[in-house]
Amino acid sequence: MKKAIKILGVCMLAVFAVLSFSSCSHDDDPTNNDFFAGTYKGTITYKDGGSTNISTDNGSVFVTKIASGTKYNFAFSNSIPDLNGVEFEQQGDHTLVMIGSSGTSYIRIDNNELKILFIKDGKTWTANCTR
Repeated sequence: MKKAIKILGVCMLAVFAVLSFSSCSHDDDPTNNDFFAGTYKGTITYKDGGSTNISTDNGSVFVTKIASGTKYNFAFSNSIPDLNGVEFEQQGDHTLVMIGSSGTSYIRIDNNELKILFIKDGKTWTANCTR
């Protein structure tokens, strides 16, 4: 009987461990998490106003929420420079929009999509990605 209880306990522990690892999903919402990290894949581009012109349909952007709670970092693939410390505000239930968005700079992120048109110092980043 003791052996059966021990085996049952080990099985329950294994089930709990599997469920814990599988509970993380692409449905994580960047607006509701204290910590958020997610990879968005799709079309990304970068132009620096000079000779650098990077464009790919198979790029990725790794998004992380930093300790401030309202600022995010965007790490691009394909040697595109990162965007760090971009401040956001919540718009609606599940969408974040960059504070100071204008016709020439705009970042919108939710649990499924990332849209970027960011222009600073003659450099342009764009992304049209999904998760």
